[in-house]
Amino acid sequence: MRLRVIIPAMPDPNHPRFSIVGGGLAGGLFANCLAREGYEVELFERRPDPATGRVPAGRSINLALSMRGITALREVGLADEVLKHAIPMRGRMIHSPTGQTVFQPYSKNPEDAINSVSRAALNRVLIEAARARPNVSLHFDTRCVDVDLAETKARFAHEETGEYISSTGDIVIGADGAFSAVRGAMQRTDPFDYSQSYLAHGYKELTMPPRADGSHAMEPEALHIWPRRSYMMIALPNPDGSFTCTCFWPFDGPHGFSRLKTEADIRGYFDQHFADAVPHMPTLVEDYQRNPVGSLVTVRCAPWHIDGRIALIGDAAHAIVPFYGQGINAGFEDCRVLDGIMREHAPDFRRVFEAYSQERKPHGDAIADLAIANFLEMRDKAGTMRFRNKKRLERTLDALLPQYTPLYTMVTFTNIPYADAVARSERQDRAVAICAGLVLLVLLVVVALLAR
Repeated sequence: MRLRVIIPAMPDPNHPRFSIVGGGLAGGLFANCLAREGYEVELFERRPDPATGRVPAGRSINLALSMRGITALREVGLADEVLKHAIPMRGRMIHSPTGQTVFQPYSKNPEDAINSVSRAALNRVLIEAARARPNVSLHFDTRCVDVDLAETKARFAHEETGEYISSTGDIVIGADGAFSAVRGAMQRTDPFDYSQSYLAHGYKELTMPPRADGSHAMEPEALHIWPRRSYMMIALPNPDGSFTCTCFWPFDGPHGFSRLKTEADIRGYFDQHFADAVPHMPTLVEDYQRNPVGSLVTVRCAPWHIDGRIALIGDAAHAIVPFYGQGINAGFEDCRVLDGIMREHAPDFRRVFEAYSQERKPHGDAIADLAIANFLEMRDKAGTMRFRNKKRLERTLDALLPQYTPLYTMVTFTNIPYADAVARSERQDRAVAICAGLVLLVLLVVVALLAR
């Protein structure tokens, strides 16, 4: 392999240059945040340039963009462009085993919606915006192979030529996902806390194409869910009339991916458990056999920085499972919060990264817990009458009591920090329980008096 040496300009301590490892969603947004503030940025991404169209299929999971992510995009002027590629989903459409459907709105406000957008479309918008900025340089097909923490340098190998490239920035931002090379280097420092936990479930993507006239085969403004207790399938709409379907199943067992091997196995299983979807999925068998099974991991670590030189954002800092629809929103919120702290405290980047880590770490942990809990809710409870009654009660309390806001609303349709939303929800639940107890007590007293 050859080594390309880039001779950097002399560093300016008041205006350092940034090297971002990872040109996905959080990295792409943060490059735009930094460039807007006038910083020089180099962005390295192991995958091909989105402009080439060489985008790997089968592992994306459509994204659910909501208030937090839109707020961050709006601050760099990209929200309107991104939303052109999105479809609003105003609630869940629950599909029973018999094919009956029940719509569950997300909010009392009919305008509240989460937005289905493909990862590829969102990434293209972010990268093209960064490409248009003169102070951003982009490097694709470059895989991070090493990070020198002492020298604050990242080293990359070009996937096609084998050429080595070294970063030239004064600060390294790790935005390279759940299996971050930057975080991997930080894990070798003392002290550094790190944990990862996998679900016993994985995921596989399938496609539901548009009808012959180009329309959606199902209600487009809904997140479709087929809850089946220990497993489920979901479908998110795309602007071209298709749906991206995702199976969240155990790896093994009677409802596991490994069980379905032949065409007959696949068709028979879907006919039994997802019968109403099958007529709309003409390439079901081909998709199932071709697309890989992905894993679902939660990552927690601390601290999210080293001095004023290296910091983590997005999944590199707090990978979560996708069941609250907050993965991209949490990552974009990292960018927005870090950008705001920089405007307040830069060029003291030690103080910047310490404040950022202290601010965001509790909320990263909170949304990780919520995402796992919501998996159980979507999979096991969403189709039950008890769950529907609970949601009706939440909407009733939300409509009658100005002080009451459901947890889902706080997480999805506000910018209330995640841990603060959880604490407020717990206080509300205690107050509702006390009030319900008092009402029951009064009713018992009344019944006792009338029985005399």
